[in-house]
Amino acid sequence: MSSPAFKSAVPILASLDITKTIQFYCSVLGFTKIYEESGVYGIVQRDVVQVHFWACSKKHIAENTACRINAQGIDALYSEYRHKGVIHPNAPLQEKPWGNREFAILDEDGNLITFFEATQRN
Repeated sequence: MSSPAFKSAVPILASLDITKTIQFYCSVLGFTKIYEESGVYGIVQRDVVQVHFWACSKKHIAENTACRINAQGIDALYSEYRHKGVIHPNAPLQEKPWGNREFAILDEDGNLITFFEATQRN
């Protein structure tokens, strides 16, 4: 019998409007809509990463929620999102002391999404 091992995690973020949130992730961040139940739940995917959304009427919940997405080709992704004007002003692409290059965006609901890639020394 093999030892258990985690394989992935899926963030579930607060959405003030499922339809608008999905539109933002698809049109701005390059995701594809997988599922939408307006006012209830939504799912988007880019490559192998899925992000789920639950309907929430309290903006302060979304504004205090974050997730991290491990990405390959962080420089190209940063350029893609920079041209779309969504980079968080306090989180440009930087090398971090814990061995990642990363940057962050805020989605339209206020969720903080940090994209990161491990550096060679990691």
